[in-house]
Amino acid sequence: MTDTGIPYRIGVDVGGTFTDFVLHDEATGDVVVHKAPSTPADPSEAVRSGLPVLLSKAGAGAAGIGQLLHATTVATNAIIQRRGARTVLITTRGFRDVLILGRQKRYETYDLHMQKPDPLIPREDILEVRERISFEGEVLEPLDPEDLEAVVERVAEGGYKAVAVALLHAYANPAHERAVAAALARRLPDAAISLSVDVSPKLREYERTNTTVANSFVKPLVGAYVQRLAEDFAAIGSEGELSIMQSNGGLVSPALASEYPVRIVESGPAAGVLLAGRIGRDIGADRVLSFDMGGTTAKLGAIDGGAPVIAPVFEVDPVKFKKGSGLPINVPAVELVEIGAGGGSIARAVDGAIRVGPESAGADPGPVCYGAGGERPTVTDANLVLGYLNPAYFNGGAMELDPAAAKEGLREHVAEPLSLSVEEAAWGVHLVATGNMEHALRVVSVERGRDPRKYALVAFGGAGPLHAARIARTLGVRQVVVPRAAGVGSAVGMLAAESRLDASVTRLLRLDEAAPEDIAAIYAGLEARLEEDLARLPGASEPEFRRFAYMRHTGQGFEIHVDLPAGRIDEGFIAACEAAFRAAYKARYRTEDPASAVEGVDWALAAVVPGSRELSAGGTDTPPAPEPPGIRQAWFPEAGGMTETVVWRREAIGPDTVVEGPAIVEDAEATTVIPPGDRARLGPGGHLLIDIEPAASGQGLEDRARPAAGPCSGGKPAQTSIDPITFTVIWNSVVSIAEELGTTMRHTAFSEAG
Repeated sequence: MTDTGIPYRIGVDVGGTFTDFVLHDEATGDVVVHKAPSTPADPSEAVRSGLPVLLSKAGAGAAGIGQLLHATTVATNAIIQRRGARTVLITTRGFRDVLILGRQKRYETYDLHMQKPDPLIPREDILEVRERISFEGEVLEPLDPEDLEAVVERVAEGGYKAVAVALLHAYANPAHERAVAAALARRLPDAAISLSVDVSPKLREYERTNTTVANSFVKPLVGAYVQRLAEDFAAIGSEGELSIMQSNGGLVSPALASEYPVRIVESGPAAGVLLAGRIGRDIGADRVLSFDMGGTTAKLGAIDGGAPVIAPVFEVDPVKFKKGSGLPINVPAVELVEIGAGGGSIARAVDGAIRVGPESAGADPGPVCYGAGGERPTVTDANLVLGYLNPAYFNGGAMELDPAAAKEGLREHVAEPLSLSVEEAAWGVHLVATGNMEHALRVVSVERGRDPRKYALVAFGGAGPLHAARIARTLGVRQVVVPRAAGVGSAVGMLAAESRLDASVTRLLRLDEAAPEDIAAIYAGLEARLEEDLARLPGASEPEFRRFAYMRHTGQGFEIHVDLPAGRIDEGFIAACEAAFRAAYKARYRTEDPASAVEGVDWALAAVVPGSRELSAGGTDTPPAPEPPGIRQAWFPEAGGMTETVVWRREAIGPDTVVEGPAIVEDAEATTVIPPGDRARLGPGGHLLIDIEPAASGQGLEDRARPAAGPCSGGKPAQTSIDPITFTVIWNSVVSIAEELGTTMRHTAFSEAG
């Protein structure tokens, strides 16, 4: 690529294992990518050193960069590692222990030693102030000025770097929180202060308080990181615009990201779902499932009607990625399920079964085959032993893998404890990891009212295309799409992002009792809140306002997302809101009670500034001369184990080429595995389309847990005992079904008071 003088757009996604870069030339459509190991000790180092390499590969000058889009794990890591600023919380007298108590729900019902997540701050850093507001906003006890003065003085003497203020029912009346903030600002003008009415003005005290504390906890760190990033960007000679990705899939200015850092916690995964939506449009599908598997985790989401669903809350650092075990962050985010299943997920034998993840080898030391000090085998080691990965072409040849070390790690930690061959142990690790992701994708699809047979599966990330076809088979998905530059998919997804701000507020309103002016007043207030920040959004065009809400039947404890109509708010609007809720409820739960009243809980408004540009179908880097397909041994149980497998370089696949499975398709950033019976071809936009064999669609993983005959059975199918691989897969399936049933029962239950 040569410097055309037309601004380039660059996306940079800092992940747990790799930092991904993509440069898009808007004149030619060419895309240049770069992948470098992340630097956990200082995430900015990988960005700082990687940008010049990317520009060099592109033959581009920094002066031609029009926009740098950035997703980062800085806030996430600070929360997980509890390495934020020393923070104090000011709350209502009598509610000091909200963070310690958390929620009653247990994520492990029968584990007597279950541990709740530790709060971000200790109890001694929580101060109380005399005041009380009702849930309707009535002042029950005025804010005591003398008490407030004493609390502010204690904050000043404590040497805190950040302050969080979360008073009871402040979402219904912000006056007391504003007064506390004013007193703090007078005494501590340099303190990083966060108010719940600004960060998360919604009901549920634990979630609201934790979100506000999290914002203060990471505010100084993220602010310094963003400032350093801007300085590094300018230091290479660029005057382009810097935009930060948010968890809701939108872009914001560095200033807003620094002010509300809790909004960027899930920035990278959100960008991946945007990519899936863009790919869906390319191939003419408005319903797609998103599957992003990197080195540390797998992220799964869905696109309906061409757009992702926005969830009101998500969790950080869940225990073994179990729902309800992490710290809740009560801000809008692209709806995702995240599990500890990545290329670096560690495999071991436990109680006669194979366990994979959630622990990860990460970037340092990494899998055993990296030769960087890792001693415990990972999914990447298993895939290398199975022949799926090319040891000389990993990350485009930038890293060389050691198959012998991978085999030794699997032999010691998995094969010998379970009396398996090394190849069978590797296959078991691969299959268990695939099963974990299949169960998570069931949560995204079946549990949420989506029929996966009607969706395409978009697979990306460094490891996603390697596992995607087998996941598709288990769910009945008929087509897998592997995008161009799949290995840096989230970085590419940022190029599809638009600038976006969200505002929401809690107002419990039964629709059959609500007056149009009540709802109109809510949305007028939300729009007013957004107006002052809109000028700080990247992008110059007028915003588009989108209404949505979280609603439930009266008497229920869980809400669902409902898109609301635009236009005038009148009686017809209220009727349309109710109809939209009932349709969404029935789609998710397959039942709906027309006699039950409907109530809105959280009312939300998004301001979207159109600004993303379509990625034209240019090339990825400069393609080398096409090579004829190669051959190597790879494991496919359908073919009896290790078998000669055709290996294609992706750039050698032409428009008329049909790749018959079993086959492997390699490019610099990702490897795609095509099982026997499946076939692949190039589709619109240069994306690789894998058609899943109809007879295989819907086949469970347990049906293929082992070859029909193999070393463990002495050449015959086992008759009286179950092998460790099949046991693990079936057990995980049963647990997944039970959890799905329990979740549906809780979410559709009514209390007697309703």
